[in-house]
Amino acid sequence: MKKTVQDIENIRTQTKLSMKNIRIMVCAGTGCTSSKSQKIINNISKILKEKNAEGISVEKTGCFGFCAKGPIVVIDPMEIFYEQVKPEDANEIVEATLNNKVVERLMAKENDKFVERWHELNFYNKQKRIALKNCGYINPENIDEYIAVDGYKALEKVLLEYSQDDVVKIISDSGLRGRGGAGFPTGKKWLFAKQVEGNIKYVCCNADEGDPGAFMDRSILEGDPHSVLEAMAIAGYTIGAKQGYIYIRAEYPIAVHRLKIAIKQAKDYGLLGKNILGTGFDFDIELRLGAGAFVCGEETALMNSIEGKRGEPNPRPPYPAVKGLFAKPTLLNNVETYANVPKIILNGSKWYSSIGTETSKGTKVFALGGNINNVGLVEVPMGVTLREIVEDIGGGIPGGRKFKAAQIGGPSGGCIPDSLIDTKIDYESLASINSMMGSGGLIVMDDSKCMVNLAKFFLEFTVDESCGKCPPCRIGTKRMLEILTRITEGNGKEGDVELLEELASSIKKASLCGLGQTAPNPILSTIRYFRDEYEAHIKYKKCPAGECKKLMNVHIDPEKCKQCGICKKTCPVNAISGEVRQGPFKINPEICIKCGACIEKCPFKAISK
Repeated sequence: MKKTVQDIENIRTQTKLSMKNIRIMVCAGTGCTSSKSQKIINNISKILKEKNAEGISVEKTGCFGFCAKGPIVVIDPMEIFYEQVKPEDANEIVEATLNNKVVERLMAKENDKFVERWHELNFYNKQKRIALKNCGYINPENIDEYIAVDGYKALEKVLLEYSQDDVVKIISDSGLRGRGGAGFPTGKKWLFAKQVEGNIKYVCCNADEGDPGAFMDRSILEGDPHSVLEAMAIAGYTIGAKQGYIYIRAEYPIAVHRLKIAIKQAKDYGLLGKNILGTGFDFDIELRLGAGAFVCGEETALMNSIEGKRGEPNPRPPYPAVKGLFAKPTLLNNVETYANVPKIILNGSKWYSSIGTETSKGTKVFALGGNINNVGLVEVPMGVTLREIVEDIGGGIPGGRKFKAAQIGGPSGGCIPDSLIDTKIDYESLASINSMMGSGGLIVMDDSKCMVNLAKFFLEFTVDESCGKCPPCRIGTKRMLEILTRITEGNGKEGDVELLEELASSIKKASLCGLGQTAPNPILSTIRYFRDEYEAHIKYKKCPAGECKKLMNVHIDPEKCKQCGICKKTCPVNAISGEVRQGPFKINPEICIKCGACIEKCPFKAISK
């Protein structure tokens, strides 16, 4: 049933009161769901029912961000944080909650002390959650809880108080820039789309997050889908559009499921559809599922896919603001960009622009992964250093190893070496070292990683994902991959590095879209900062990190070998000979596939590469 402005305010007041009760909040993001968090929810719900526990509820939430510690359970409003919870822990959690106690063995520990409140953990201390503010706090499948945290209040304010120009000015003055990669000023993009004449316009959301290791947009949609719907409706009002589309990859089933629920709920309440809040404004949203093509993250390829065409880019100009979806003026932003909009409308442009740096305002969400202790989702103010993210928020490198580099921006970005670990994370600082923000993937690497092999990994990805429309990308990246493969297999030759640089320059200049234009970035940055590794592969046929299998020489140190036979049992191809207690074991290099299994299993560190 459609709601009036007063109805929405009544829901907000009533739900706020109910949310003051004790809530057992269980992460139901993709990571925790894969670790049986739904079973934890079911078990807790069953026990609460059996005990007739009044005033206590169990709620599914989105991602808390601390993925390394999942599944996560938080007791609200006390903010008691439980980590790595199992379904069989449900009874103990309920009993402790009923008796105003805690389950110490499940609590987080730092410096040998228990940390009760989740915001007190080092992982969260330097974060500032704006786009992620509601993730982990509300049930993403309950519109009333979103309304209770001032959801749809920004839309109401815009429709009742602001003109289209007012909204453009607020977004422009806030300094918000697109969080999808290039960092184009959001207010300017909205202004362009508004100024173009046309009776039919569209608002699109790019949720086709394809970078390896990236899950920022997915987590926002899983934990706070209504924030994106609200922002798109605000954008529709601002540019004069009545229809919106969210393009999301089908590999995000939980996000798709929650978006469908959110769209239905918003329509039922009259917050999407005809005559929204009685203002005469019409706006609707539909989902379109992508098949997982990385190139469809490029705006023109995305729109072709929505139209049912092959997902490949078009030359620009004309730009989407002039001729986009179905050849009509179109506004396109990504999930994280939209997630900031309602908060900016409610808190004002001065509030948002006070966060971050002079030219890079607000916060940025990163998917922190790789060789890092605290794998997860983090949101930090623009201008924090890479060191702060790696050492303070990320908890440093596991296993006592050293930080070597960080790949930021996925296949489109570049690597930041240890010598530049104090670089500020903002658009200008990253550009000054020939890197880029990208959508927010941040992969940390320790000193066991080969940078030539890393460049090869990302190039393999872009070669596979190229749509093939333009020759520089289709052919040029393939030629670069052939050279890199040759180098990592010990067949590199003098002049290969220079040839890679020459090809990279041509591909960047001549490719049709962002995929090809940025594909050489990982190669160029690794050559720039780790040229010595390329030369070691080419001149000395050696991988300094010992990661390139074709260049590995696995051998057993006869003095360290204790003749236990574990390596022989571990070897999958019977390349190790010898008998227990009858002399040191030996590896046959003709048979050895250099998998490294024996190195990992040897308890005496007698095997090396």
